[in-house]
Amino acid sequence: MDDQLINILRTLVATATPLTIAAIGETLTERAGVINLSLDGSLALAAMTGFGVALLSSSPELGLLAAMAVGAAVASIIAFANIGLRLDQVAIGFVLTLLAADLAEFLGVPIAGQPGPGMPYWPLPILSEIPIIGRIFFDHNALVYFSYVLVIGTWFWLFRTRAGLAQRAVGERPAAAFARGTRVNRQRVLYTVAGGALVGLAGAAYTLSLRVGWTTPPSMLGDGWIALAIVIFGGWHPFRVMLGAYLFAGLKALAGALQGTDIAIPVTLLNGLPWLLMIATLLVVSSGGVERLLRLLPRRWQTRLRSVLRSDPPRALGTRFDEG
Repeated sequence: MDDQLINILRTLVATATPLTIAAIGETLTERAGVINLSLDGSLALAAMTGFGVALLSSSPELGLLAAMAVGAAVASIIAFANIGLRLDQVAIGFVLTLLAADLAEFLGVPIAGQPGPGMPYWPLPILSEIPIIGRIFFDHNALVYFSYVLVIGTWFWLFRTRAGLAQRAVGERPAAAFARGTRVNRQRVLYTVAGGALVGLAGAAYTLSLRVGWTTPPSMLGDGWIALAIVIFGGWHPFRVMLGAYLFAGLKALAGALQGTDIAIPVTLLNGLPWLLMIATLLVVSSGGVERLLRLLPRRWQTRLRSVLRSDPPRALGTRFDEG
C-alpha cells in the first residue's frame, strides 16, 4: 500500500479518537437514561484546562486528569440539577454547553498559541510491526489505544455483565429496576459523572494528542454536537458508535484531500459534507427509514440485520424518576 495512503489512514484513526471517547462517554450516560447536552462546551473547557495544566506542570498525564475532572464536574451539575433540583436536564445541558465554551475562550487567552507538552509517541511492540495494519492502528500514543480498549470494555460491560444489565434496565424501565432493588438515581448520577469524565478526556485528546496546543476560537467547537449525533447514529451500541466516529473522521479527511485537488467543488460544501451525512442519517433513523429499507431485503436477512441496525433509544431517556 502506498505510504501516502497509509499516512492518511493513520491520521484518520488519530482524528477519530477524541470523537470515539466522547461518544462512548455519552453512550454510557444515555444508557442510564440521562441526556448530557453539555458535550460541546465540556470538550472545549476540558481541552483548555488539560493543556493549561500540562503546560504549567510539564506533565500531559496531569493535564489528562485535570480535563477528566472538568468533564466530570460539568456532568455532575446536570445530574444534581435534574435529580436533586428536578430541573429539565436538556435545558440545563444546553445552558452549560454555552457557558463552558465561553469560559474556555475567556480563560484560555493567556495560553493560546503557546507551545506545550503532548502525549508521548508510543508504538506498540510487535503489533506496530505488522505490515500496513500495524502502522495504521498501532503506531500512535496511549490515548488511541485506550479508545480501542474503551469500546471493547464498554460493550462487554453493557452486554456481558450483571452491572451492565442493571444499567440498561435503569435506562429502559427504571420502575422495574427499582423494584428489583437497584438505586436508580444513584446509578444515573454515577454514569452521568463517569460519562462526563470520558468527555473531559476526549477534550484533552484534542490539545494534548491530536494537535498539541490551545487556539482561540477552539478547533473542536461543534464536535460535541457531532458526538451526540454519533451516539444516535450508532444506536447506543459501542461498536457502531466507534464506526460512526471513524466515518465522520473519514469524511473530514476526504474533504481535506479534495481541497488540495483540481476538482471544482466549493470549499464550504466540502467542509459541510460530514454534517450533511449526519443530518441525513438522523432523518432516516427518526423517520423509520431503516425499517423500510430492511423490508426490501429477503426475509431471512431482515432479522439478522434488524438486530445489527436497530437504533431505538433507551425508553426512559431524558425522564426523571422519583424513588419516593
